Amino acid sequence: MTPLKEILTRRIAVEGPMSLAEYMGLCLMHPQYGYYPTRDPLGAAGDFTTAPEISQMFGELLGLCLAQCWLDQGRPSRFVLAELGPGRGTLMADALRAMRAVPGLVEAAELHLVETSPRLRAEQAARLSGAAPVWQDSVAALPEAPLFLIANEFFDALPIRQFVRAGQGWAERVVGLRDGVLSFGLTEPAAQAALAHRLADTQEGDLVETCAPGQGIAAEIGRRIAARGGAALIVDYGDWHSLGDTLQALRAHERAAPLETPGEADLTAHVDFEALALAAPCAHTKLTPQGVFLERLGITDRARALARGLSGAALDSHVAAHRRLTHPGEMGSVFKTLGFFPEGAPPPPGLLT
Repeated sequence: MTPLKEILTRRIAVEGPMSLAEYMGLCLMHPQYGYYPTRDPLGAAGDFTTAPEISQMFGELLGLCLAQCWLDQGRPSRFVLAELGPGRGTLMADALRAMRAVPGLVEAAELHLVETSPRLRAEQAARLSGAAPVWQDSVAALPEAPLFLIANEFFDALPIRQFVRAGQGWAERVVGLRDGVLSFGLTEPAAQAALAHRLADTQEGDLVETCAPGQGIAAEIGRRIAARGGAALIVDYGDWHSLGDTLQALRAHERAAPLETPGEADLTAHVDFEALALAAPCAHTKLTPQGVFLERLGITDRARALARGLSGAALDSHVAAHRRLTHPGEMGSVFKTLGFFPEGAPPPPGLLT
């Protein structure tokens, strides 16, 4: 039994079942045994690979997208350039390299990284040493200024709750013990004010997920953009509407049982983009598949330009990376992009309203 599994088992034995959100929060962020504080989860040696690690083109295009937003909004002389959950800093390094082609932009930017993992902060510091990054523990800690923000595969790792429709109420899915083993169970059905609107589009036995932390973060981002300008690009897997059990665990690039090795596997769930859009008090774009978004930004032209200097295995790898980011059968349709921007301003390039 892993140390965290033992801690969770003892706690549930004393206090009773815990919500899925509490379980996920402890698995991912426990200061001593949590997943993110204790490891670098990215790449071949980790548990998953994100788009920035696949190709430099991803970060470059997102950087240029925000650069155009900055130009469209009158080139604010001081602004916050932020990334939520920046991983190793790869995406931001690629974005800044592309942004330097726009006169005055990088000089006006104050780089802030919202990251709580000491190990990942060290990686980001090494990769972004020339950009003078400042680290924050939360979006709320960012300076009040125009905000140009990227969140790639950030919202999927926030703790969720799950509710199963039971008549006009909802039974919450919780983590308890069965014969001393971590197991899923259900509470007695009760009314849930936050899910009153879902009674119209669900039926008996349907499972709906909610993510209060994600809605709170979206609200804070939207408040800043509405008040001071800026734009946000949210790229993640999920859909416009939550329906069904999407909780998954990944370990060494393979699916794992979510309750099997707490603290040693990544736990994620699909993002309910509608909930984020409704929480943000600013304008939002239509939800757009990642592949369509990148194609509109010109990824194929960029891929061709980079291919001219490649041959052999390097060229094959480059072609495969382009396909992986854009093809509907790979990341192109599973991952989606949502943009936030001020009312009355042009939407971020590549996204429609």
